[in-house]
Amino acid sequence: MKNLFSWAIHGDGKTLHPGEVVEPDERLTWGRTAGIGAQHVVAMFGATFLVPILTGFDPSTTLFFTAMSTALFLLINKNVLPSYLGSSFGFIAPITAVTTANKGLAVASFGIMVTGLLLALIGLLVHFAGSKWIDVVMPPVVNGAIVAIIGFNLAPSVWNNFQVAPDTALVTLVAVLVISVLFKGLLGRLNILLGVIVGYIYACFRGQVDFSAVNEAAWIGLPKFHLPQVDFSILPMFIPVVLVLIAENVGHVKSVAQMTGRDYDDKMGTALFADGLGTAIAGFGGGSGTTTYGENIGVMASTKVYSTAAYWFASGFALLLSLCPKFGAIINTIPAGVLGGVTTLLYGMIGMMGVRIWVDNHVNFDKSLNVMTAAIVMIIGIADFTFAIQGVQFNGIAIGTIAVLVAYHGLKAIGKATGTIEKDDPDIK
Repeated sequence: MKNLFSWAIHGDGKTLHPGEVVEPDERLTWGRTAGIGAQHVVAMFGATFLVPILTGFDPSTTLFFTAMSTALFLLINKNVLPSYLGSSFGFIAPITAVTTANKGLAVASFGIMVTGLLLALIGLLVHFAGSKWIDVVMPPVVNGAIVAIIGFNLAPSVWNNFQVAPDTALVTLVAVLVISVLFKGLLGRLNILLGVIVGYIYACFRGQVDFSAVNEAAWIGLPKFHLPQVDFSILPMFIPVVLVLIAENVGHVKSVAQMTGRDYDDKMGTALFADGLGTAIAGFGGGSGTTTYGENIGVMASTKVYSTAAYWFASGFALLLSLCPKFGAIINTIPAGVLGGVTTLLYGMIGMMGVRIWVDNHVNFDKSLNVMTAAIVMIIGIADFTFAIQGVQFNGIAIGTIAVLVAYHGLKAIGKATGTIEKDDPDIK
């Protein structure tokens, strides 16, 4: 355990020359390392807090479990894989569906917990059996489609919030867009957080913010925990999120490997297991599900500091913030108009992540199988097809996930059996 929490000091610990890199097992001086950790908190802050705000979960509780999940992730991966685990946007759609059905957040927590446990089991399987089977079950055309509908399925909820205060929503959206091209470096990367602040200030001047809960909140106190309520009927809405979390974690591990020049293939399983365990614990205690965060990859890319010590500071700072109820109450005052503006971009970006998977993997849409399976899942997800079987409700994401898996693999098998699809076709994975 002593070696686990020891980092070699990089150079003199104070200066970094152009192009110089701080490795995961190195650190700068503790003060500078703490500063990098604080920067990681700022980077993940906007996205992490939007999830509980949009779903009704307590922001402080969610932040508490992101801190716990990050620490757990670092421990399980033996301090060699730098990552921050923030709130996953993959859970927004199923949580919204559950709360819209008036089943309550405790039932949604059950869905989050089960999703986490399933991801943890898959992590163990990947660790001992390898990750090749993931690529077989979820080739890029399938994976991209599932990730895409997670975002596009939320379009109606965006419009509902936007209509509450169109002027505030528009100010927020324009601010987010302009900041991204107005500033370089970290400021430009924090366009969502800064855009929300601009929209919030505008909403205050418009009298759209209610501060009564802030005045009543204490400065120091524990977050609001709650236990999950068992309801198996909601699981079809949550289980597809596992596929999104797999895609996010695998992408994260590959990105960190590329940046650091290290081989993290042996950490693929433990990364999935750690995120699954963190999500399950969050679900059990009343927090939102977690995932490895691309925002923090951006910080590492810009600073060239990959030290896991910085992530321990980030986890510690997040934990301290979660113990301030007044801070959480302020976050909860963000009005619907601001949310409508920022989610116009944010949910669209989640959807475009799926499209990016297609582009990055050169999916050939000249092939009928690829374009047909992608087409049906997009319509199912965006239109939010729903039906119930014996009281079990399936929403657009669940139906779309089942449809794309069955259609792709079923049609591929038929095509190869009849000869309409060549058995060694490189565009049909």
